[in-house]
Amino acid sequence: MTSGPRGRCVVPVALTLTAAGMIATPLAPVAGRLRRLFTGVVVSGLFPSTTARVAQRWGLRRGIGSAATIVAGTALVEKLGTTTGFPFGRYRYTDTLRPRLGGIPVVVALAWFAMAVPAREAARAALGPSTRRRSRILAGAGALTAWDVFLDPQMVAEGYWAWQRAGRYRGIPVTNFVGWFATGLVVMAVLEEMLPPEHEPDPVLVGTYGAMAAMESVGFAGFFRDRLVALAGTLAMGPVAVLASRRRGWTDG
Repeated sequence: MTSGPRGRCVVPVALTLTAAGMIATPLAPVAGRLRRLFTGVVVSGLFPSTTARVAQRWGLRRGIGSAATIVAGTALVEKLGTTTGFPFGRYRYTDTLRPRLGGIPVVVALAWFAMAVPAREAARAALGPSTRRRSRILAGAGALTAWDVFLDPQMVAEGYWAWQRAGRYRGIPVTNFVGWFATGLVVMAVLEEMLPPEHEPDPVLVGTYGAMAAMESVGFAGFFRDRLVALAGTLAMGPVAVLASRRRGWTDG
């Protein structure tokens, strides 16, 4: 997975699969089987690409260990959320996304790790070379939460989950984003321990965050035709993505 030509092919192939799934999603009928399939394709591409890249930079044991820890931990948070309403607010998953584990769609837990590390690396790059642990955790949680400004409206519109009390932002309550930020703080703190920032920010993971920001912006503006989400999401993810892309001197370990 981490050495040799075959191992190094995982990242570009998986990222290509992710991009293809994102491009195909708005072309399929709303709430149809193809949409569900493409949602799975996106996550199925993004999760292994992130995991493989982490393994290349921090080693196979850290790569698998961090992925397993974040996936399991966020699955428990999602279970707590659907059971008690904490920390996101009252919501429930519909029967659309499968397979499930303990009532939580597997792709949901995978998606947390898939974007958490790109968000952490993009935040590191945006902050610059001299950063403290607290700053990295805060910025990483913010960058991850920014992604949900795009994600939640799309998933709610597709009928993958529903809120008990609709909020003002495309039916999503503010508590959701507060919960995302709080969960993101814990996730980033765990990544600090399991994937210590010994290297320069990883260019592939930083690029992944920027590509997701750009594709989501174009998708909502041009295909989903939702200018509000396009603007809000761009304003949320854009600053981190742009600042990160301007950073020079990355090294690819």
